[in-house]
Amino acid sequence: MRAIAGGVFVMGSDHFYPEEAPARRVRVDPYLIDETPVTNAQFARFVAATGHVTFAEIAPDPRDYPGMPIEMARAGSAVFHKTPHPVDTSDPSQWWRFEFGADWRHPAGPDSSIDGLEDHPVVHIAYSDAEAYAAWLGKALPTEAEWECAARGGLAGVEFAWGDELSPGGKLMANTWHGLFPFQNLLPDGWERTSPVRSFDPNGFGLYDMIGNVWEWTSDWYAPHKSERKAKGSCCIPANPRGARKHDSFEAGSPARIPRKVLKGGSHLCAPNYCQRYRPAARHPEPIDTSTSHVGFRCIVRVPNG
Repeated sequence: MRAIAGGVFVMGSDHFYPEEAPARRVRVDPYLIDETPVTNAQFARFVAATGHVTFAEIAPDPRDYPGMPIEMARAGSAVFHKTPHPVDTSDPSQWWRFEFGADWRHPAGPDSSIDGLEDHPVVHIAYSDAEAYAAWLGKALPTEAEWECAARGGLAGVEFAWGDELSPGGKLMANTWHGLFPFQNLLPDGWERTSPVRSFDPNGFGLYDMIGNVWEWTSDWYAPHKSERKAKGSCCIPANPRGARKHDSFEAGSPARIPRKVLKGGSHLCAPNYCQRYRPAARHPEPIDTSTSHVGFRCIVRVPNG
């Protein structure tokens, strides 16, 4: 883990997506954070020690999902599939497929495995799985503010975790999509899906893969517009802010009342023509019952006061 001194930083952005605004000063207390996302090898040790069964390995109960066809009541998870040609990018069903038998051991579908992927981030992790892993080690999941402070690496006034250019001097800084999403990936880094942790340079705090590779869970509830709650601190600079309240995190109009948490960091599927969320300020809602082939996590340990 790496030590983050905390302090005041500018969170959010006024220049990209509306849910990131406004840019504002907040303060976080010191903490330690994992140097990389949790890997397949690390998660395998957890499962071996505890017998944990992930959410994706448990068949859903149709009573929890009104209107769900009974034949869909089988264990599985959402897997990305590149399309053969350009499609309407407003319709994610064009590239996401729920596959029976997809889970953390089978990241690209039931016939795949993690052999040779031991140092890749674990994926197909629902929020409860990330929480269980963190608790096993006496750790926690970061708040959105703690995560973003760490991702910025001590830089202020820049949009990316490394400066103001996505690829400074043509150098690749993270595992993101290169080409026209979701059908053309030029693969200049050689990775179609996840990449081994530490494949790209660390940020200013010595942290790897804070941007790209996989989205990461935070402990904050999501709302489209910021409605942070102060844990403590002055009226001017919120200290250790928390996200929305749980009842504000439900997706409007959805028949299944599933609360959503904030994901941070973007993934290997973020692309200039579709999802420019390969930035510290970027945020995305994820229902807590959802697992996919591009979402993982890392943990923190808060430093006691005094």
